Amino acid sequence: MSHVSAPSADHPSDSPRDSRDQAPQFVLPLVVRIERGAPPARTDALETAARAVLVLLGDDRAHGDGEWAEAVRNWEDARIRKVVRRARGAEWRRAGTLPGITVTGRSAEVRVFPPIPLDGWPKDLAKLQVSGTELDDPEPPVATGPGQPVLWLNPDLEMSAGKAMAQAGHGAQLAWWALSDADRTAWREAGFALTVRTASRADWPRLTTSGLPLVRDAGFTEIAPGSCTVVADHPALRPGG
Repeated sequence: MSHVSAPSADHPSDSPRDSRDQAPQFVLPLVVRIERGAPPARTDALETAARAVLVLLGDDRAHGDGEWAEAVRNWEDARIRKVVRRARGAEWRRAGTLPGITVTGRSAEVRVFPPIPLDGWPKDLAKLQVSGTELDDPEPPVATGPGQPVLWLNPDLEMSAGKAMAQAGHGAQLAWWALSDADRTAWREAGFALTVRTASRADWPRLTTSGLPLVRDAGFTEIAPGSCTVVADHPALRPGG
């Protein structure tokens, strides 16, 4: 499994099929809370989803003999699929009763669940809507600082908020895999601080050839197969970092 170039909510590799396709397929469910009168800001939802993936990966239950460890191993041995669904009101409350972790941003709430078989969705999650999740930023995101981890989005791709949340989660996961244990610990202790921003068209070619973790999409939903969607720019992974 490559720690440098892997794909999307649907698929993590450059080849159309490889040994991971032969393994049982699992998916990491994420649910974003979108109340009718108070939707979260788009960028905050993307950042909160990425942090939710990291929180689960860093949780003791996901390692060793933890209760989620086998599911996480099975998931990572196949495609690192992620699916984002949306909920409000009673749907959100029911989702909160299932085993998982809720991560809160400035305006967003995202609950991440341990991986499940691709065809094994719990009833209260299976009926939640997955397509067409759209969000806006009421104000332009502020500029990033030089020492911040940044998940850079491809400026030439149009993605729904749900698709972009899954892609940001992939980028965060590839960065996590590529980091040393010490750098993972430091990131966890910093609350998995990160930002998600759209790269400039001038910078995107440099980012995709920098050696930083790069997400390529399988093309199962919304965008063309092999599209580069996210570059995970963590300070510890930068050249000379």
